[in-house]
Amino acid sequence: MYYIWKEWKESLRGKGFWLAGIIIVLLSAALLIQSSVLSFDQGFYVLLINLFDALIYVIPVLCLFFSAFSVYQEKEQKTMIMLLSKQESYFTFLVKKSVAIQVVLTGLILIWLFVYLLPLKIYFQPDFSAYLTFIIAVLSLMIVFTQIGAFVGSIGRSKIQIVGFTVLIWFYFFFLHDIVLLSLLPDVSYENIKLFSAAFFLNPIQAVRVYLESGLGVYSSGHMSKLFESFLWTKPAIFLTANLVIWLTISMTASVTMHRKEGYE
Repeated sequence: MYYIWKEWKESLRGKGFWLAGIIIVLLSAALLIQSSVLSFDQGFYVLLINLFDALIYVIPVLCLFFSAFSVYQEKEQKTMIMLLSKQESYFTFLVKKSVAIQVVLTGLILIWLFVYLLPLKIYFQPDFSAYLTFIIAVLSLMIVFTQIGAFVGSIGRSKIQIVGFTVLIWFYFFFLHDIVLLSLLPDVSYENIKLFSAAFFLNPIQAVRVYLESGLGVYSSGHMSKLFESFLWTKPAIFLTANLVIWLTISMTASVTMHRKEGYE
C-alpha cells in the first residue's frame, strides 16, 4: 500500500498524469459526439471499435512514458538506493513499483470508462458483455506497455535515452512488426501457419485487437476460410493471456537482469 499511495501522490503532482487523462477524456468525448448519429442498436459496437482504434495511438506511448519516467525518477532522486538499502532486492522493489503504477493508471481509466458508460446509455443500446470485453482489452494493452515502460526506466541512464527507447519500442510494435510479417505473408502455407500466427499474436496490439473484435462479433467462425481457421487455432482470449504472460515475464526478467545500480556505475 505504501508504494501505491506514494505513486498516487507523485502522479497527482505531475503534469503528465493529468495530460494523459485529459487526452483520453477529450478523445472519447469527441468520438461519442461523432458517433451519436449512428443507429441506436448498432452504433454502440461501431463506437467501441472506433474508440479502440483511436486509443491504440495514445495508450501505448502514454503508458511507456509514464512508467519509464516513474521508475527512472526513483533512481534520479536516490529513493531507490534508500529502498534497496533496507534489505530489499531489486526484484521486490520492481514488483511493488510496477503494481503501484499499474493500479494508478488502470484505476484512472476504469473510473473514466464507468463514467463514460452513462452517456453511452443515452445514445445507444449498451451491451454490457461487449463493454466488459472492451474494458478488458484496454486494460490488457495498458498492463503490457506499462510493464515494458518499467523495463525502459530500469535500464535508462538519462531522460533522452528513455525517450529514444520509448519511441523505438512504440515504432516497432505499431509499424515494424507488421511490416516484417507482411513481407513473410507470400510464404505462409498450411504447414507454417501456426508459426506465423504465433509471431503475429506476439504483438500485444494485434492480440488485443483480435480479442476485442472477436468479442464484438466482427469475426464469425461460420464464415472463416480454412486457412484463417488454422491461423486462429485457439481462442483469442488464450492468445491474449499468453501474450500478457510472455511480455510481463520478459519485461520483469530483463529489468532485473539488465538494470544498473548507480552505486556501481
